[in-house]
Amino acid sequence: MPLLDSRVSRRRFLQVSAAAATAVAVPQLFAAEADPYGGFKMGLQSYTLRAFDARTALEHTRNLGLHYWESFPNHVPLSTLPDHIREQKALLKEYDINLVAYGVVSFNSDETKAREIFDFAKGIGLVSISANPKKDAATFDLLDKLVEEYGIPVAIHNHGPGADYDKIQDVVDFVHDRHPLIGACVDTGHYLRSDENPVDAIRILGPRVFGVHFKDVRTVRDPAELAKLEQTLPEGRVRQLKAEGKLFTILGEGELDVLGCLKELRKLNYDRCLALEYEENEQNPLSDIEISLQTVREAVKKLDA
Repeated sequence: MPLLDSRVSRRRFLQVSAAAATAVAVPQLFAAEADPYGGFKMGLQSYTLRAFDARTALEHTRNLGLHYWESFPNHVPLSTLPDHIREQKALLKEYDINLVAYGVVSFNSDETKAREIFDFAKGIGLVSISANPKKDAATFDLLDKLVEEYGIPVAIHNHGPGADYDKIQDVVDFVHDRHPLIGACVDTGHYLRSDENPVDAIRILGPRVFGVHFKDVRTVRDPAELAKLEQTLPEGRVRQLKAEGKLFTILGEGELDVLGCLKELRKLNYDRCLALEYEENEQNPLSDIEISLQTVREAVKKLDA
């Protein structure tokens, strides 16, 4: 993990200690509190657990008290073979995990490849596909046809600065006159990286929000901390820090308005996966994930107060 100033480090140490104690008691916690997420289908984007094989990642997810996944392809390989679909469904069922979304996948005007993705989605029971479609009319004409035929939404995933859909308006421009099942997967962290407000994204995209990747970002301004981080972070994160002055962080320790996002989602009666995604501490993320989930639970209490 990146080095923080002593105040933040001490606070985080205390949080991690509390989270570790909570994690041990997760079954009791969730037995006593039947719906700590206020009706939201709280889950994980399984990329959060990318350092683990699928079975271990599923076990960790269950131990965190979660039952919904948006899987990235390394955990659930994309295949339409019936035996593969059956095996994946059986594995998910073993750990009481519902695979409701998948991605991020790419689409272009190649109908054969697109149909393979939709056939997989139908076979395994997805309710949305997170995607990065090519920004051209041929691709979106094809998606218009396929979402109508299959009844499965495509959720355009924004990414960081310079990506095809890094601004809210990029998504709006490509969905406003398209089939109602072509919409957005709002990645809150990437919108923060692109100086966009995730609360605005949810409000503007409204009923076209078919997925959410819930993650946080903080801006690093202190020169001493910047210099220290450059000595400790992986090379890719150093490049991000130098280019943007921003880093992913534990939910609640950055600039994301968690409560504001939940308020907008509640207005939409959002009933799809709210997928926590955490990109740091790849080899040992569980305590950080639990702290992030606690942030969501605390925000839900305020939402329902």
